[in-house]
Amino acid sequence: MFKGNYRYHNLTISNRIFRVQKITPNLWFDHQAEEAAKFYVSVFKNAKILSTTHYDEASAAVSGMPVGSVLTVSFQLDGQEFVTLNGGPIYTFSPAISLSIACATQAEVDRFWETLSKGGAPGQCGWLTDKYGVSWQVVPTVLPKMLADKDPARVSRVLKALLPMTKIEVAVLEKAFKG
Repeated sequence: MFKGNYRYHNLTISNRIFRVQKITPNLWFDHQAEEAAKFYVSVFKNAKILSTTHYDEASAAVSGMPVGSVLTVSFQLDGQEFVTLNGGPIYTFSPAISLSIACATQAEVDRFWETLSKGGAPGQCGWLTDKYGVSWQVVPTVLPKMLADKDPARVSRVLKALLPMTKIEVAVLEKAFKG
């Protein structure tokens, strides 16, 4: 049986112990890593920039990025650590991977939806792409509970109401759930 906290582990460097998150999403940007990290930190109430690294001569020579420009930004959103990286135009984002936000209220859905979709594009069923190309799912916490209901008729009504939506409307889902 496993015991302890497996979300983080300790890393020792030069007799200093660092707490390292077990899995950290890394987001590759052309040159907007710092701008994007600051934007994401502004969107979430419990968020902060943790550190910023810069290209030195050796890393700049290999990457083609300017010496002194931002290499990575580590930040935290509601306790989850992320890293943004300026790696150039080699890779781009796709909706094949998305970040999901569990929202307790419609007001929370509305706030995240409006803030993250500005300059981006809405998608279907609570999905959106932000102005940096990162895909997000803005999902009310009641939705997974409704979809896991034992009554297939309820689940079917919820899905029928959900599928045409872009931003999810909790009241519409609740009405469908109740029949």
